[in-house]
Amino acid sequence: MALDVAQLLAMTQAQLDDLFESSPAGPIPNGPANGTAIIASDTIFSKEIAEMINVFCWQGKTFDGAHGVLTNRISVLGINAIVAEVYTAPSWLDQKDCIVLDYSKTSLVAKWVRDEIRLIGPGFYLGLVYWDSKKLIHFCLEFQTP
Repeated sequence: MALDVAQLLAMTQAQLDDLFESSPAGPIPNGPANGTAIIASDTIFSKEIAEMINVFCWQGKTFDGAHGVLTNRISVLGINAIVAEVYTAPSWLDQKDCIVLDYSKTSLVAKWVRDEIRLIGPGFYLGLVYWDSKKLIHFCLEFQTP
């Protein structure tokens, strides 16, 4: 059964972690992805929080897979900013391979942030956000699939 954003927003933190742990790293993606922040999952507020963040703060990421970098689309204007290096490495959650989005060498604003993503469906990735090795939230990325 294919998952969608609404199903992820309805999952508990433990269910999201289990899904992440049971998913493969997948290939390093390429191109733009729509993003959804998963905050207060499994509550009546999760969808509204995600929508507010999407409109005002963060819309997603644009990957340049060939060069191993990405930019985040941020603000109401959808500006491409906040660069990260992209590579495969062990996850801090379970030590299995994941795709790491590493801001430590590329961003003054987000140098303490590390994102990890894994493929949960065609063009659909589940991610974790860490702040200085502390797990904060989940997010998902949806790429256009042919």
